[in-house]
Amino acid sequence: MKEKFLAIIEKTLDEVLPKVGERPAELSEAMRYAVGTGGKRIRPLICLASAVAVGGSAEDARYPAAAIELLHNYTLVHDDLPAMDNDTERRGKPTVWTKFGEANAILVGDALQALAFLAAADAPRNVAEIVSALGAAGVGVVQGQVEDLKRESGTDGASGSPAPLPVECVDFVYTHKTADLFVAAAAMGGYAGGGSEGDVAALRRFALNLGLAFQYEDDLLDGDSPYSREKTEALVRETTAASISALEALPGDTSFLKALAEKLVGRSV
Repeated sequence: MKEKFLAIIEKTLDEVLPKVGERPAELSEAMRYAVGTGGKRIRPLICLASAVAVGGSAEDARYPAAAIELLHNYTLVHDDLPAMDNDTERRGKPTVWTKFGEANAILVGDALQALAFLAAADAPRNVAEIVSALGAAGVGVVQGQVEDLKRESGTDGASGSPAPLPVECVDFVYTHKTADLFVAAAAMGGYAGGGSEGDVAALRRFALNLGLAFQYEDDLLDGDSPYSREKTEALVRETTAASISALEALPGDTSFLKALAEKLVGRSV
């Protein structure tokens, strides 16, 4: 199933992105570079599988799936900029700003964000709800980034590295910076697949907890959790269990979503 989903995602991204050489050629090249440099495609996979979970088909959600991946990559392009994280490498390759310049990277991010809404508007049904979910995630991820930047503007005097995220900010930052895109992916897929409001609500619960579990597991991998290792491991288990439990309310095949949630626990990358 994963291979089928990935084939749909890559085909649709290739369809909606500007063609190679389309004027201005440097923008078209940079947009394709940003989206095509790898990544797990977790968010569009969630979107397609969510359509199936409400009784629809993966094809129903192919444009929303492309939209959430475009939005995700816009955030990465902007996050890598010198004014943000100042990263020169992503997924083993030069970041967009490093390869194409800062000004072009800003414009690439802008264009990817706009293109995400164009793609979402091609959904087969419930277009207003799908675009609304995408927009809410777009605002939310920026809110989370702003709060996170407050932390990164200060440093740990002992190491010179960014100060740890204050515990009182953890829920807000993790919910918006990470989980919001998971929630949008699931909701968009549910709407595209013709799910009821109850189905979409269950998918939102699934995705919120999945996004939190994903972030907690990242903290374990990076060794920078604001909590003790024991508590962080417990949070991964709790949110994963809550995520899987939410799937019980759905009428379609939820096996892919369940397997995805289970795979996040104890992953090595």
